[in-house]
Amino acid sequence: MDLDTHVAEWRASILRSRAVDPADADELESHLRDRVTDLRAAGLDDDEAFLIAVKRLGQVDALTAEYARVHSDRLWKQLALSRTDDEPRRPFIAMLAFAALAVVLNQTARLLTLSPEPDAWLLRDVGLVIFTPLVGYFAVVRRMPLRRSLVLLLIIGVLAAAVTLFPFSADSATSLIVAIHLPIVLWFVVGVAYVGGEVRASGRRMDFIRFTGEWVIYLALIVLGGGVLAGLTALILSPIAPDAIGEVLAWVVPSGGAAGIIVAAWLVEAKKSVIENLAPVLTAIFTPLFAVMLVVAAVGYAIAGLGREFDRELLTVFDVLLIVVLGLVVYGISARDAAKRVGVMDVLRLVAVVAAILLDALVLGSMIARVGELGFTPNRVAALGLNIVLIVNLFVTAVLLARIVWARTPAARVERWQTDYLPVFAGWVTAVVLVLPAVFAFR
Repeated sequence: MDLDTHVAEWRASILRSRAVDPADADELESHLRDRVTDLRAAGLDDDEAFLIAVKRLGQVDALTAEYARVHSDRLWKQLALSRTDDEPRRPFIAMLAFAALAVVLNQTARLLTLSPEPDAWLLRDVGLVIFTPLVGYFAVVRRMPLRRSLVLLLIIGVLAAAVTLFPFSADSATSLIVAIHLPIVLWFVVGVAYVGGEVRASGRRMDFIRFTGEWVIYLALIVLGGGVLAGLTALILSPIAPDAIGEVLAWVVPSGGAAGIIVAAWLVEAKKSVIENLAPVLTAIFTPLFAVMLVVAAVGYAIAGLGREFDRELLTVFDVLLIVVLGLVVYGISARDAAKRVGVMDVLRLVAVVAAILLDALVLGSMIARVGELGFTPNRVAALGLNIVLIVNLFVTAVLLARIVWARTPAARVERWQTDYLPVFAGWVTAVVLVLPAVFAFR
């Protein structure tokens, strides 16, 4: 997109606010173009110069806040907006309604699983119970058109029908794999609702990546607070009704968890009026720590080898670790000032990714050896595919980070690569849920 198109979109956005007339917009546009010219003279390209100019203009003139509010990645780069008194309460009311719906669905599923012979499909469908209300919440607050909302409903219906009607055998490994991967597929459906169906827009996909990170942070805080509440509840009940503790917690904990998923999503949106952003701060703290840990782990495993003790649980730990590394890199790059010179954090990100590639290569080598010795199983196919997807992503990310460090190329290319790669992740987990069980005859 060229500079004139960016400026035209920005101008249309501030005019929609009805706070300015065309003459005022002309003056603001003149200031914006002057700032862009200065930044281009400093060596930035059109996209980088435009983003920074909008940010700086928004800091000195509240009339540009409307544009920054629509494009939350401007906020991510430490631009905070204040909430006005007349701002609609629609997201808050929707949050309460869908949190209540999540509690009802969760408790209904829990009671069904308490039947004398609980059906296995209820355990596989827990992801549907958890994330369907969140999809509905974003469809409402984003005011998605009816057609797009029906498409999302159809996707959820297809997934529900598939995992319910698949003829899984008793003690099926593919059934467990589906139960693990279905919530991930549904999270991508949440992403479609979050971006209002604008899945082709790279910037909107990046917004969803940022949302995911902050949602995890807020949910973790809610879980920690809920754990303290549950512990205090048990202590209070122990002297007077010790036998009731288990029953009370069986109602409170699942309900709190179901509602917390919706509340955390609402908090991510509501916190945009807060000056500090949690994720960039945590990224700055943990990137050096993860870099050191990954280097030590890579060297240690390279010397000692993974060996026969490399099992499913350890593989899960490795995969989570690699995804966390990607998250740290993405959040760190997205919070990075485009005009800032290459620094220590850029080098540490590159070190962390290179170490992660080495670890993933060791994991792949061990998995391929295991497959060659024992053959393919549903677990090995799912794990092997995920690690191939991850190592390709990490390799390209490392190349782009190296270019930032040595060639001074724009950091935005890393963001674009990650957003372009999201369909690959989504495609793989969807194939695991819908195709892999049939390949292995639902065993």
